[in-house]
Parts: sequence; C-alpha cells; structure tokens
Amino acid sequence: DLVESGGGLVQAGGSLRLSCVASGLPFKDYVMGWFRQAPGKEREGISSINSDDDATVYADSVKGRFTVSRDNAKNTVYLQMNSRKFEDTAVYYCAVSRQPVVGSAEYEYDYWGQGTQVTVSS
Repeated sequence: DLVESGGGLVQAGGSLRLSCVASGLPFKDYVMGWFRQAPGKEREGISSINSDDDATVYADSVKGRFTVSRDNAKNTVYLQMNSRKFEDTAVYYCAVSRQPVVGSAEYEYDYWGQGTQVTVSS
C-alpha cells in the first residue's frame, strides 16, 4: 500500500510537503514517483527518485520549485513544494516503479496511492 498525506490548502507562493508511506513491498529497491492530475487534465508525471537516492528527475513545470527525497529507513518518499502557483492545484499521487531507472511515464509504474488534494489559493 501507498498512503499519501500532507495535502491541503496553501496560498500562492507558500510551501507544502507531501509524504507517501509504503508498506508491503521492498521500498528501498524501487524507484518512486510523484504524479498529479488537475481538474480536466491528464495525469502528469512531475518527479521521480531512484532507489539509491542519487538520481532524480523533474518535469519542467516544477523544476526549481519542487524537491523529491526519500528515507528508506522509514519507507517514505517526500515532495517538498515551494513557490506554489495556482496551476499546482491538483490531486497528487505517489507511485512505485520496478524499473531500474527514474522515469515519469505512467506505464512505468505498477502501484499507486489514492492521492491527496492540494489546492493553491490566490
């Protein structure tokens, strides 16, 4: 299971940190990804981190503002979101990939959390 938390309402320019706790799988062996889906839009891959915590990838829409990290001892992956913009409003999902390298394509991911809503107000 993957359980996201940390979502909520934040003002534009503010910060928020999402967490995703994994259970029932060898977390430390897997690539973890963050995705989001805004109303009326397709789900978008925004960040990914490899199992060794030494490779990350970001979508252009969040590069320089979001930071992904993980704590393998806690089976947790984080997404630090700074300088929030109105267009960051979406449901955010974490996901697990058994691929050996980071990636942001949905088909690379095998297990998904239920998502957490993030709303950015003006």
